[in-house]
Amino acid sequence: MSIKVVTSNPWERLRQFTNARIALGRAGSSLPTRPWLDFQLAHAQARDAVHLPLDAPALSRALRQRFKTVLSLHSAATDRQTYLRRPDLGRVLDEASTQQLQALGGEPCDLAFVIADGLSAMAVQQHAVPFIDALLPQLQSAGLTIGPASIVLQGRVAVGDPVGELLRARLVLVLIGERPGLSSPDSLGLYLTYAPRSGRHDAERNCISNIRPAGQPVDEAAARAAYLLREALRRGLSGVALKDETQTHELGAEAPQALFRLSTDAV
Repeated sequence: MSIKVVTSNPWERLRQFTNARIALGRAGSSLPTRPWLDFQLAHAQARDAVHLPLDAPALSRALRQRFKTVLSLHSAATDRQTYLRRPDLGRVLDEASTQQLQALGGEPCDLAFVIADGLSAMAVQQHAVPFIDALLPQLQSAGLTIGPASIVLQGRVAVGDPVGELLRARLVLVLIGERPGLSSPDSLGLYLTYAPRSGRHDAERNCISNIRPAGQPVDEAAARAAYLLREALRRGLSGVALKDETQTHELGAEAPQALFRLSTDAV
């Protein structure tokens, strides 16, 4: 006579529709072994994503094939532990980076890219360049002038404001690794700000998030970003006043209608 060790859950059929941890069953008063081990693995992957350093030289080499100028900058957070404990320092540049940008000179531009490691360097390493490759042709066809690309180590979302301001960019687009979830250690986020300058509030930004193979594909994210960038320049604003007005057929039949959200500077 066999003994049923794991008690199944009647919602188990719903698991085909989501990666959420639902209907895992139970063994006695605890989780079955397999879901428990999967949880431990996902937790370890999330922790690793937070602490994994960005391979900035490799990223810089890839960006130099796409931009005339690539800058290597650093926030005021001197190391990873400081970055995690002092979010405010990750939002401003260190003195050397500020001086580097001040000395750069150059002409004003429509858009400056800022690539920051954020809370998942893995996301930046894997998805930043493919996203840029998908977006650049759309920006070029729209006639936008593109300024230098800046890699900012130990950076958070708002660090794009002083970078864009010093580069005299009308828009800044920050590509950053988002806080890892237990099923998404590689999620890339985009944050757009019109007329960037130090002191901008989160309500003045737009965000496109969850860019990864298991989330929002880079091609779809690039189409949405291109629309948002064009509209920000045309209307002279960004943030809560700028809504997603794209149509589903422009992005593909499977695209949802609302993937823009107000930034909360979670990274």
